[in-house]
Amino acid sequence: MPLVGPRLTDTIDLIKLLAPGLSSKPDDIALQSVSAARHWTWRELDRDSDRLAAHLIARGLKPGDRVASLMPNRNELLVFYLACLKARLVITPLNYRYMAPEIDHALGLTEASILLCHAERDADLAKCETVDKLPLGTIFFGATDQRSPTLEKLLAEAPPEATLPQPEPGDPSIIFFTSGSTGKPKGVTHTRQTFGALIASAVESHEMTPDEVVLPGSSISHAGGIFYSFMAFAVGGRVIMPRTFDADEILPLLREHKPTLLWMLPAALISMVQEHKAQSDDFASVRLCTSGGDKVPEELEVEFTDVAGFPIDEVWGMSEVGIGTINPPSGANKLGSVGMLGPGYEGSVRDEDGNELPVGQSGRLWIRAPSNMIGYWNRPDATAETIVDGWLDTGDVMHVDEDGYFRFDGRKKQIIVHDGSNISPQEVEEAVLAHEAVASAGVVGVHDIMHGENVWAYITLKEGVPRPTSQDVIRRARERVGYKAPEVIIVLDEMPLNATGKVDRVTLKKWAAERLNAHHPD
Repeated sequence: MPLVGPRLTDTIDLIKLLAPGLSSKPDDIALQSVSAARHWTWRELDRDSDRLAAHLIARGLKPGDRVASLMPNRNELLVFYLACLKARLVITPLNYRYMAPEIDHALGLTEASILLCHAERDADLAKCETVDKLPLGTIFFGATDQRSPTLEKLLAEAPPEATLPQPEPGDPSIIFFTSGSTGKPKGVTHTRQTFGALIASAVESHEMTPDEVVLPGSSISHAGGIFYSFMAFAVGGRVIMPRTFDADEILPLLREHKPTLLWMLPAALISMVQEHKAQSDDFASVRLCTSGGDKVPEELEVEFTDVAGFPIDEVWGMSEVGIGTINPPSGANKLGSVGMLGPGYEGSVRDEDGNELPVGQSGRLWIRAPSNMIGYWNRPDATAETIVDGWLDTGDVMHVDEDGYFRFDGRKKQIIVHDGSNISPQEVEEAVLAHEAVASAGVVGVHDIMHGENVWAYITLKEGVPRPTSQDVIRRARERVGYKAPEVIIVLDEMPLNATGKVDRVTLKKWAAERLNAHHPD
């Protein structure tokens, strides 16, 4: 029998996301600036998102149009998201690390109508093939010249008369990009209904109250950052928006703004605890610190607990389903576990043949919930592979104990997770193979306490071509894939192949682990 989480007792209408704060404390701060520049009260946030929605409609955007954004963390980006919801537009956030080929792929796949982009990415936009072809062009932010339109001007100017369209529950509302084993990012698509259920479940599982002060210590162009920001709004809580996610930014925010709920990726928490010597007083206001996006190392759990006086609450989730498991804040926090199913979630641990496995046995986790995505945008083939009879194959290997707590055992998919970003090994291999001296390449992720996984590339070289240095191969790869480029290059005489003639990444990963252990024995 599938495992079943608590009953989901509420739903959230995304169009009315600001209603709790507006009705109970309209002039309190809803969105806190980290500088003296700007903050928004509930009344101002509602007004400015209405104003921006009207401007977007006036520019020719229609319900269902995809509206892409390539932005670092800024408060204005959350205002932009709210405006898109009100105008029935489809929020399409792009990873701010994306380079030109990835930007082109995302804009082309979704057939985006318009792009919001920070001006500091001008050079990268110039390399894109799709940006100049967007039907409604680009809205800029942070420009120092006189270009137009800019988000700042749209927020400051009175909008033309516009009637906001009436939403439907089945409207596509947001597309998250995630990487699959094929190497091409897929567009995880949520409707107003599925995303509302996702936020409602997370609010209940995190036991949130109207007094919540949330510090989402990650990118709000990624699923986790958006989840936690919207969760705060849904209960009438306040959001503190960091511009970066390092300790130099987060620690002062903890001390000054006293958040009650902190969300951070494991690598950022490690840096804050180990390198920046966070103190117990820094966490005095925090009732709950959650982390996910990658396995929380045992060393981090111990060190964080020693400093903060309470453990990290490890959660598991994915953009396709939301925050599926959590160690219940008012219940037992089993270290090493990602917790129990959240409200509305059903889970089934299955073998490769689809048979349900007993307690204690590892298998692939399938999820069924009202928050499940409706599919991958314009990818019915990938959708059919992932969703079967209403159940979604997460691709993650788990086992569950007698108390219903899940433990993460690895990824069936071969995605490398580095600093919370998904990296496809195939994509990196293509970049490495672009070097004229490289004959074959195999890329794997190698465990690293700071970054989750580091990217290592095994290569063989062509005969008769000058032998390159490792740094030369890395530099050339970085020109193509940026931060995804490998940190380590290892030259082989012969590349191991599996039974189907493909690069045997299982063997490469084993070799990498052995090599790592030889250099850093316990």
